[in-house]
Amino acid sequence: MAQERLAMRDIKEILRLRFKIGLSQRQTAKASGFGRTTVQEYESRALAANLTDPDSIEKLSTEDVYTRLGFKSQTIFPVVEPTAKPLPDWHRIREDMSRHKHTTLMLLWSEYKEAHPDGFQYSHFCELYGAWKKKVTVVMRQEHKAGEKTFIDYAGSTINIIDARTGEVRPAQIFVATLGASSYVFAEASWTQTLPDWLTSHRRMVEFFKGVTQILVPDNLKSGVTKPNRYEAKINRAYQEFAEHYNTCVIPARVRRPKDKAKVEVSVQVVSRWIIAALRNNKFFSLEELNDAIAGLLKRINERKMRHIGKSRLELYEEIDKPALKPLPARPYEFGEWRGVTVNVDYHVEYDEAFYSTPYSLVQTYVWIRATNSVVEIYQNFERIFAHRRTFIKRKYVTEPSHRPVAHQEHAKWTQERIVSWADSKGDIIGEFVKRLIERKVHPEQNYRSALGVIRLSDKHGFERVQLACGKAIRIGSISYQTINNMLKNGMEKVPATDVELQINFFSNHENVRGENYYP
Repeated sequence: MAQERLAMRDIKEILRLRFKIGLSQRQTAKASGFGRTTVQEYESRALAANLTDPDSIEKLSTEDVYTRLGFKSQTIFPVVEPTAKPLPDWHRIREDMSRHKHTTLMLLWSEYKEAHPDGFQYSHFCELYGAWKKKVTVVMRQEHKAGEKTFIDYAGSTINIIDARTGEVRPAQIFVATLGASSYVFAEASWTQTLPDWLTSHRRMVEFFKGVTQILVPDNLKSGVTKPNRYEAKINRAYQEFAEHYNTCVIPARVRRPKDKAKVEVSVQVVSRWIIAALRNNKFFSLEELNDAIAGLLKRINERKMRHIGKSRLELYEEIDKPALKPLPARPYEFGEWRGVTVNVDYHVEYDEAFYSTPYSLVQTYVWIRATNSVVEIYQNFERIFAHRRTFIKRKYVTEPSHRPVAHQEHAKWTQERIVSWADSKGDIIGEFVKRLIERKVHPEQNYRSALGVIRLSDKHGFERVQLACGKAIRIGSISYQTINNMLKNGMEKVPATDVELQINFFSNHENVRGENYYP
């Protein structure tokens, strides 16, 4: 008996596709990459747990959903029904499906179960019907429902853009998308087919269509599909995030199955003939200039009447697809790059040569970074831990104070301004010494620790002695914590300056004292 493994994080996705987007069990199985029997199992558990409200599911953590469905381990195995059952009348079922457009296999299966309570479960019923149908139908024409699918691909041809400064010629890629029911077309140029350009074109696509279909059907481009597979394609995480943001799902076309994307293949051909070929003699000097030209020709394509229908793509879009599209969210999608990293011992992670803090308890833990142009987010176990405002300054540390251990938090409170201000409040001499101490190196932060050390010496030796030591250290030009400490330890703050200098030179040059060259 075949068994299918399901990770906890995929449970919410199956419930989202089934109850929020409203996909059938078959479509949910394709979109999630799991078998229909698995989908049926979790739907049954969700119904039994009264967990079918999409908003309620979204508010729960993955762990809570996992528990509410009654699972006790992180490996879930669906129930597979036996197959020795009475056969349905497949001919009658096919006639009912063809005659009545609202008839579904779920309805016909429920009628079959009423007549045969010990009959097949729904998933096996569908599999057997599909196998029977293949024997009697060699090729079946695809039917597209209003607002159901968007087909997406790149045109094979490119359009050149000339750099006005260097004269360098660079090819631009042509992104093409079409709505299944109306054949309404969108096209635009981008520099590459990489993930940022791919998803940016998707965002402009849904804005052009003024809505979103239930399903996105891309070709198996590496940007969107990380692992092409005839049965279970693996969707890029950023692409999956895009689908969730727009409340849709991705079901890639099967590898070497042109019928799965016939709609967009026709649209690519139309774009190639009426846009790419039409612009063959034009010279473009920017991407914006090229996209302006494409927009004008695209308008003509969508408004031209199709002879075999007698209506334009725009008219069909207004009548069929547009009313059925899902509305766009209030906030447009912002591309975020995902990257897995291990938290360093300083409780920071690196992205684009800058460093961002995590809670110090996550040191040496594997986490995920999601970075946009404005924010860097950190995730663990698919839950967001923290979000930092992104910096573009190389080698800069962006640290949230609460992420530090308590000892580090106390140290970080002492900024240069606070240290100098505190020292000034104790007297001009101490303030002047601390100021010189901090400014002695290129980066003042390197002497914060020494300055704090001088401040704390007053707790042990008293304010008056520290002030005398600082004054004499300034006069002999020996600005260091060690000078003050040695003076106080040996009671030399009241010794005449000339003798102090001799004593300090002795301590500095003694064979058991490490010189400044000892330290890196």
